[in-house]
Formats: sequence, C-alpha cells, structure tokens
Amino acid sequence: MSSLIYVARLAGTPVFDPIGDRIGYVHDVVVLFRLKGNPIAVGLVVEVVGKRRIFIPLTRVTSIARGQVIITGLVNFRRFSQRSSETLVTSQILGRTITIKDTNEKAQVIDAAFERVRGREWRLTTLYVNIETKNKNKKRSLALPIQKTRGLETAIYSQGADSLVSQLSIMKPADVAEVFRDLPEDRKQAVAQGMSDNHLADLLEELSEEDSVEIVSMLDNRRAAAVLDEMAPDDAADLVAELPTTHAAHLLDMMEPEEAKDIRRLLKYEDRTAGGMMTTEPIVLAPDATVAEALAAARRADIPPALAAIIFVCRPPLETPTGKFIGVAHIQRLLREPPSTMIGAIIDSDVESVLPNSGIGMVTRLLATYDLTALPVVDADEALLGAISVDDVLDHLLPEDWRDTEVDVIDEVMEAQHG
Repeated sequence: MSSLIYVARLAGTPVFDPIGDRIGYVHDVVVLFRLKGNPIAVGLVVEVVGKRRIFIPLTRVTSIARGQVIITGLVNFRRFSQRSSETLVTSQILGRTITIKDTNEKAQVIDAAFERVRGREWRLTTLYVNIETKNKNKKRSLALPIQKTRGLETAIYSQGADSLVSQLSIMKPADVAEVFRDLPEDRKQAVAQGMSDNHLADLLEELSEEDSVEIVSMLDNRRAAAVLDEMAPDDAADLVAELPTTHAAHLLDMMEPEEAKDIRRLLKYEDRTAGGMMTTEPIVLAPDATVAEALAAARRADIPPALAAIIFVCRPPLETPTGKFIGVAHIQRLLREPPSTMIGAIIDSDVESVLPNSGIGMVTRLLATYDLTALPVVDADEALLGAISVDDVLDHLLPEDWRDTEVDVIDEVMEAQHG
C-alpha cells in the first residue's frame, strides 16, 4: 500500500468486496477537521449502481493499491448524507486558496493526500498546490505538509462559540492557546466570554502578554478580577504589569484580598530577577509533616510538574513569606520512604537559595548545575518568599513572541544566541 494516497488520483478507482465483486467507484474522501493536528480521514464516498452514493469507513479498507480498493465486512447501501462536521476533499478542499506559512504566498490546492498513521487511523497530511509566479502564465507546483499552510481549516473555526468552547475545554492549555491564536477577533471574544474562569485563566497563562492584555481588556472588571484570582500569582502579576496603571489598580481592588496581596508583592520586583520570576505558591510543609502528606500535596492538580518535584520545608508560618527555610524534600526520595516517615528526617539542606534581587543568570546556572526543577527564593532573614521553576526561567529566556513563532524559527534564534 502506498504511504501517500492522493485523492484526485483515487477518484474513479473501483472498489471490491473480499470475494472480488465490484461494489462501485470512489467518488470522494470524507475528513473531519480537528482543533489541533491533521484532519482525520474517516471514509470513502463510493458511487454504486444507479449513481447512488454510499459511505464506507476507512477502517473497512484493507488495501488501496494497483488501481483498486479492497474492503472487508458488510456494506451499508444507505444513501450517504454529509454531516455538518464532515468535509469532502474533492468537493470542498480541491480548488481552495490557502496561504503558505513560511512565505505568505497564496496557493491553490490541486490535490490532497491521506495516509495511514497507526493501526487503522488515517489522516490527511499533504497538499499538492499551484503557486502563482510573477509570470501569471507560469505556475510553480509543490507538495506541502498541511501544518505548513493556513486557511484549509476555515470550517472548524466558523462553528458556534458554544461548540468551540466545549471542544477546547478537554484540551491542554498550551494546545488551546495555539488554536485560540488562529481564531478571528470576533470569535476570540465570543469564546473567551463562554469559557469558565479557571479555563480562561489557564489560557491566559499560555498566551503572550499582548494577547492576554487584549482579552482582559475586553472583559468587564468583575469577570477580569475573577479570572486573575484563578491564575498563578506570577503569571497574573506579569499580566497586571502590562495593564494601564488605573485599570490594574481597579482590578487589584476587586480581587480576593489574599490573591491581590501576592500580586502586589511580586510587582515590586524587576522582571528578570528571582523575585520577578518566582511564584508565591510552591508546596510548603513543616518538618513534622509525613511523606504521605507530602505526596498528597504533590498530587494536587493545580501544582505544575516542575514545582511538584520539590517540597519546600520551613518553620511556621507556612504561607509565604514563611518562617525560616530549612531545606527541600525531593519527590524521588519521598517515593522511597515509608508513608509515616517525617520529611524532616530526609531533608536536603544543601540546596542553594537565591535572594529576590538575584539575576536570571545566577538562577539559570544554579538550576543547571544542580539539575533542579525549582529554586527557593529567600529574604535576608532566610524566610521563604517563593520559588522559581524551570518553566518560569524559560519564559524569560525565550523571545517575547515565542508562543506565536514556528518551532524551527525558535531553534534558529537559540542557535544564534549560543553560537
């Protein structure tokens, strides 16, 4: 079986059942666009006797080769009726004008190819396009991966806001942000308004500061304050810092007092310092807490993986700023100990801490030198103020627009920075 199957070439191909009887001819291919990833090819539209068109799932196809399609199982001869979520490749994709991401050139889709990716799953992966040259009588043709183009997925983004919100709610925040950035402006507003406070907070943490400010600015103040309450304090502080001063002050006054207090503390520090990058909500326990309690704290869904790997052990009070910082308990060590063991007995007291005015260079070197996922930030009296995680540092090392940039461009930037 060919790895790539071009739809225009497949049209008219005879379809046979397992015993060699011809059922009909391929008329089209049905695909489902998704919010992320290549469209899924789900079936063939086959024209049978009397020009009736029926649907045959691609899971029934055992072979597409040598000018024929072989299927298995019983055939349902009920007339094919296209659903709103389905797209026909020949009828609705071929001939469409799309944009090539790298060059911003317009191109016309001449053919599209699907392939089996694993098991019985098929995906539309490749477009064959014509690109107009300066000489309009000549055209340049090439095959492109779908992810290198824009404009093919128009249908998926035109669906109702409620439907989009429902699909986005089961995706990872980083994937939601990728989809959200490609929505038209009016759709962005409708989707943001339809999302729950915690889901919108997760989204804002993954978007660029410019996009986040745009969304918060279009929300009414009460809703914006509620969403900021749901965000991690360091991400919320970065966002509030970008808002007009009067607007920021008004939102802070409307937030929950404890959440606003954390943000105000963080706003005092310069952006690329330990204080400016830290979160005020790491996992903090007393030395008499047990391994079982520590593991339960690390399992909390709101704790990022980088922070869940390290328990910060301090004298009371345990809310930042805490009592004296004693050391840390690593998750790997906790997993090797009996649940009743007190974490004070397995503390690593050699972990380097940093002051809030320490620069990003020092923070990066310590994380790399000691293979840590997070560092404690302490004041002059050794009270724990917060913690800096690896992902906080990466956010500040990468270009400001890294979320909106293709991966290969980011690689080029990083290579240039490090020679």
